[in-house]
Amino acid sequence: MTINQLGGGPELVRFEGLKVSRNDCSRCSLQVLCLPASIDAEDFERMNTIVQRRRPLKRGDVLFSTGQKLENIYVAREGAFKSLVYNTDGDCQVTGFHLPGEILGLDALGTSKHTCDSVALTTADVCEIPLSDLEKVAGQLPSLQHQLLKIIGQSMNRDQKHIEILSKKNAHERMAIFLHQLSERYRQLGRSGSRFLIPMSREDIGSYVGLVIETVSRTLSKMQDDGLIEVNGREVVIRDMDRLNSFAHQAFARRSA
Repeated sequence: MTINQLGGGPELVRFEGLKVSRNDCSRCSLQVLCLPASIDAEDFERMNTIVQRRRPLKRGDVLFSTGQKLENIYVAREGAFKSLVYNTDGDCQVTGFHLPGEILGLDALGTSKHTCDSVALTTADVCEIPLSDLEKVAGQLPSLQHQLLKIIGQSMNRDQKHIEILSKKNAHERMAIFLHQLSERYRQLGRSGSRFLIPMSREDIGSYVGLVIETVSRTLSKMQDDGLIEVNGREVVIRDMDRLNSFAHQAFARRSA
């Protein structure tokens, strides 16, 4: 039994199989998932010109901070991130996670200032894209405008799903929905949705779903005992995907009823 190993140590998690080129967007294996998706081949060069640099980060590094002026948006080429917000007492809560191919920095679009801290959960590498340059290129590429709207919509949908998770009184429902959503996101990355790594710690998971660490561990153990999942270190295997999907969908249905 290895539930307590989930996020228990400082080990770094690298997303094997998501190899990226450091040359340009057209040769990046993640380009179908991020901003260049749906862009014609001849327009890739224009995207390459506005990606100013590849920025490496170590576990615990801050990509951007609350209150920082919006100047760039970022594409996670490798590694994972968590979003943190702080209350007036200085306590923090995890409000989101980002995986490779996903966009970071959209929180600042409404106010031009970031509303959260973005912290690397693992060794990471991001593409840094100046917002002013992106706006110019997007104004000339309708396909890029469409992709931006799609990405913003996906981000809003994740925020709504997070609210749905926190609305559940049952810890089993919260964890089932969390694992179901993580499975779907890995599937969108072109990876297995039934066997994947969890880069976040139990403490981070608990903060995100509104549970204490002990409840997270007990719930995962119960789900494993019930044959729903198997946990090996940071790897989670969904043993009964149909039952997990059914449970998550039923939980959402009860919320909307």
